[in-house]
Amino acid sequence: LSSCFSALSLLPSRCLQSQILCFYRLEANTVAQRFSSPGYPKGYLPKSRCQWQIRASEDNAIFVTFPFFHIEDDCSDDFVSIYDSLSPDDSQAITEKCGQRPPSNPLAVTSSGNIMLINFITDSVVQRPGFEAEYKAIPKSKVKTCGGVLSENKGVFTSPLYPSFYPPSVDCKWTIKVTVGKKVRVKFTMFRMKEPGVDIRVCHKDYVDVMGTKYCGEMSSLDLTSETNVLDVSFHSDESFTDKGFSAIYSAFDPANPCPNKFACASGICIGEELQCDGWNDCGDMSDEMKCRCEEDQYSCDNGLCKPKLWVCDRVNDCGDWSDEKSCSCGENEWRCGDGLCMPQDVVCDQKMDCEDGSDEASCKTSPGICSDFSFKCMNAQCVNKVNAQCDRVNDCSDDSDEANCACGTRPYKLNRIVGGQNAELGEWPWQVSLHFLTYGHTCGASIISAKWLLSAAHCFVTNRNVFIFTHSQCYSGMQDQYKQDGVERRAIKKIITNPDYNQMTFDYDVALLELSEPLKFTNTIQPICLPASSHVFPAGMSCWVTGWGALREGGSKAQLLQKAMVKIINDTVCNIVTEGQVTSRMLCSGFLAGGVDACQGDSGGPMVCFEESGKWFQAGIVSWGEGCARRNKPGVYSRVSKLVDWIKKETGI
Repeated sequence: LSSCFSALSLLPSRCLQSQILCFYRLEANTVAQRFSSPGYPKGYLPKSRCQWQIRASEDNAIFVTFPFFHIEDDCSDDFVSIYDSLSPDDSQAITEKCGQRPPSNPLAVTSSGNIMLINFITDSVVQRPGFEAEYKAIPKSKVKTCGGVLSENKGVFTSPLYPSFYPPSVDCKWTIKVTVGKKVRVKFTMFRMKEPGVDIRVCHKDYVDVMGTKYCGEMSSLDLTSETNVLDVSFHSDESFTDKGFSAIYSAFDPANPCPNKFACASGICIGEELQCDGWNDCGDMSDEMKCRCEEDQYSCDNGLCKPKLWVCDRVNDCGDWSDEKSCSCGENEWRCGDGLCMPQDVVCDQKMDCEDGSDEASCKTSPGICSDFSFKCMNAQCVNKVNAQCDRVNDCSDDSDEANCACGTRPYKLNRIVGGQNAELGEWPWQVSLHFLTYGHTCGASIISAKWLLSAAHCFVTNRNVFIFTHSQCYSGMQDQYKQDGVERRAIKKIITNPDYNQMTFDYDVALLELSEPLKFTNTIQPICLPASSHVFPAGMSCWVTGWGALREGGSKAQLLQKAMVKIINDTVCNIVTEGQVTSRMLCSGFLAGGVDACQGDSGGPMVCFEESGKWFQAGIVSWGEGCARRNKPGVYSRVSKLVDWIKKETGI
């Protein structure tokens, strides 16, 4: 290959006219050295074909990390491929990557021997900064050394070189020995061994083997328990494609009392006793909901599960076998409208609004002229009867307005799935904002809905019918740690608009808009969230996320690091009953009836967001009010954004 200079200003005209061909030979030693993609950081050109051949002495391997990595997000256009050889042989491929990675999750790879090849291929006309890489030689013994005997009663072990990618062609075996009479419990806090073309039911390439079962792929939860006081864990990587690997915690426990003061799931994990037989699958394998004796306030499903009686006839399949819905007022050949009224089954999709709310024509492709609360309203006044038509990558409106304004709800950084983590990673929730008032520090949360507008709760600003004067207040975007300002954009608040119907007593219409003094610059850690259409449906039972720097427990101090919690949307009937009739149509409940997970003081005004199949995140709620924090049968109450979105758009012009 012909050599071309890496500085764009010095690129020979011959290379600019066709392909940019770059070839480098590098010698790795124990001192770290750097190289970068052509044109970095201004941006690489399309049709680049670059190679870096790296060699080290025979007793060393090569370790390469990428402190900065930002390539076009489509790997069919632009990508970096890395090989455990000096030729681009797929059987020796270590990995192939594109997209952009946060500083907290850099790409880092290791060779099995003393050679490595890095290819950089670009076809896209979309210009991105490229990458910067650091390489050095490390002893082969460090690469190949892993496993051993673990004799303490608790500890941590990881795949080789974790959190960097594990090297190819490695075999490890850990033998965990705990006190006689006890058993070994292993909990994987991170598990990722993904490889193209691998059937994760077979795991014939890279895997972890525990008690004769192989595990591979990416798992959000993996907890295993031994049969004796000794447990062997084996790890194998073949010659091609590596990944992050795993990190695991092991501990000894008494089989007679595996979870002191807690419930023991069949998988071996422990959960609070109050979560057993509460209707939610807290264990992940339903073992906490099996063999339950239903209480007076619970419904006994045909499959043996117990669910709250409040969930019966709410049009949600809570039992899983529809038994909680089969004995409802409507007959076998009848349709139940959203308001509970029963209609003959043949009224569905007959191009007439038989139900008052139009639910019989929702999601009917044969009802183009029907407009109801369930219809998406196009800019040209056309109605689309399709659930959540907005930003689903399908043009349903004749004017394509359902796919307009969809540059939102994305997380630029590629993030690892950390099992059970509560601290948010950098860039994980790029629409989250921290509002600071005078010298009090963080007081409320907000979300970015455009470069100039933030969405928050009215109760953060209104007291005794007066609006706080925010002359000395600031909002911080792109923040993860309250004590760190790197990459954070600070803005003053120019204007606060609270909903004119906001009621301080009931918290109805608890929504506020903040206009910034100057627009935000969107980055990897600062992005807007998608606003749902008024017809957007967030069904009961859907898992969503609430974030903020609020108190970690009721009456506690505020968090330094941004916190995240998964919550479930609770159906409106249950929501109204557990709040004793205080919920209006502008509110929704989310959390866990058993308690334990909730928003808290200081989270007010922050977003509750839900991920849709379209690949977009939408804001379903604004943290509004609740009785205490994470109390049983006292879920958090949120302002329902879909019922307030028309006012939001009218005031902001978004």
